[in-house]
Amino acid sequence: MVPLPASRALSSADLVAFHDQGSRCADAAVWEAIAANHLHNGKLWEQEDLARRRNVPDTEIAGNKRAIDAHNQKRNDAIERIDEALLESFSGTARKPNARLHSETAGAMIDRLSILSLKIKAMRAQTQRTDVDASHLEACRKKLKTLGEQRQDLASCLDRLLADCARGEAYFKVYRQYKMYNDPQLNPAIYGHKQGG
Repeated sequence: MVPLPASRALSSADLVAFHDQGSRCADAAVWEAIAANHLHNGKLWEQEDLARRRNVPDTEIAGNKRAIDAHNQKRNDAIERIDEALLESFSGTARKPNARLHSETAGAMIDRLSILSLKIKAMRAQTQRTDVDASHLEACRKKLKTLGEQRQDLASCLDRLLADCARGEAYFKVYRQYKMYNDPQLNPAIYGHKQGG
């Protein structure tokens, strides 16, 4: 892992470098959450692939589904920590009276960039296969180009949001996910079963 300068503000270029190569600023709290988010997105990707198998017993698929739930919870927890850390970094900035509320949080955008990087990596691998025909390779090259454009667009939007927040012209909030299906106290299929219902 190649560290980035600690003093540099978070940027989409830093995120893309981290998602693609593992380069990050190791001593910033936000990077711990970004790393956790990307780790669990990668684990989710693996488990989602495995859960689509048809040549294994259903018990293995059930294990994959439970792993998906666990990684998704940790992924969402990390998004909230990203937002908390970024909002803390803006806490010294006075919000302007006409500052706009951004409905998508920076953490959610960073999560989407993480997922796009995984898609790009997987689609790039498809363009390098030797066991498929030329039409498959060409279709995957086109999809890879589209994914790259989508990542560039989202990265630009994130940079703009962070810059606007740093000037007090925009803000976002931490939106709690409250994944009720993972909470045995909130999921009726779990607590109802324990009560014999």
